Amino acid sequence: MSRKNHRIAVLVLEGAKPLDVGIPAQVFSNRPSMPYEVRVCGAAPGLVTGGDGLSYHVAEGLGALEQADTVFIPGYREPATTEPPVAVVGALMTAHERGTRLAAISTGAFALAATGLLDGKRATTHWHYTKALAGKHPLVRVDENVLFVDEGDVLTSAGAASGIDLCLHLVRRDHGVGLSNHVARRLVAAPYRSGGQAQYVPRSVPEPLGDLFANTREWALAHLSERLTLETLARHARVSARTFSRRFAEDTGYTPMQWVLRARVDLARELLERTDLGVEQIADRVGLGTGANLRLHFQRILGTSPTEYRHTFSA
Repeated sequence: MSRKNHRIAVLVLEGAKPLDVGIPAQVFSNRPSMPYEVRVCGAAPGLVTGGDGLSYHVAEGLGALEQADTVFIPGYREPATTEPPVAVVGALMTAHERGTRLAAISTGAFALAATGLLDGKRATTHWHYTKALAGKHPLVRVDENVLFVDEGDVLTSAGAASGIDLCLHLVRRDHGVGLSNHVARRLVAAPYRSGGQAQYVPRSVPEPLGDLFANTREWALAHLSERLTLETLARHARVSARTFSRRFAEDTGYTPMQWVLRARVDLARELLERTDLGVEQIADRVGLGTGANLRLHFQRILGTSPTEYRHTFSA
């Protein structure tokens, strides 16, 4: 990505949900630490009636999309029974043809699907509307079990909070884990929820929906340099190893030791980006022992080498 600021346009449609509008505006906010510029626009300048009793006054119309590198389409009310304006659909298609990245939050996926750009691709939306999206746009491969879907130049997310995951994912994809984690800390948001391409996900370690073994996971993340075994983790969680293994897998989709391995690789990613430590030093610090071991797991999990990853994402 160019060193110049990446231009974000947030497209506010009739019935727009306040949180969905605010998320990209807040994540990519115009501040010195962020290499982004944010503009909020509508189908036309002026007042836009939103959902939940709020309205928005936007200074710009669809012309803002012409200068955007990424366009966000926040969710809006009654997506299954309303159609986005023809002008909006056309502007989105034209922007995409120019190479603009399009990202939908929650029910914004309906407006994105109306362009035909999701046909034949995976997409998601709020769980309450997944069946409606599949019914209205049968060529879209709707996945109701993910937080977000990255199809390269078109992206979709589930409910409003998943919009944060999607935004953090894009920050990570654009500028790496260091800036993404910085933004997550500023938002007091979890940076660990997974989805999309392995090398660019917000983190390989999934953040489960519940709080099962949350304390043990946090403890493990603080002790990755040490020898961690199934028995060690189970003892910390105060359950049997068999119970811990079964319930941990149900909650995260990984066995405990798979999760620990991915957590170690994630820590290695951040050290590669933010320090000058050598591969051997990093391998020792994250609990993987040797550089050869780190390279092996890096290639298997992320499809790249530590050296190439550092070249891509280091400041």
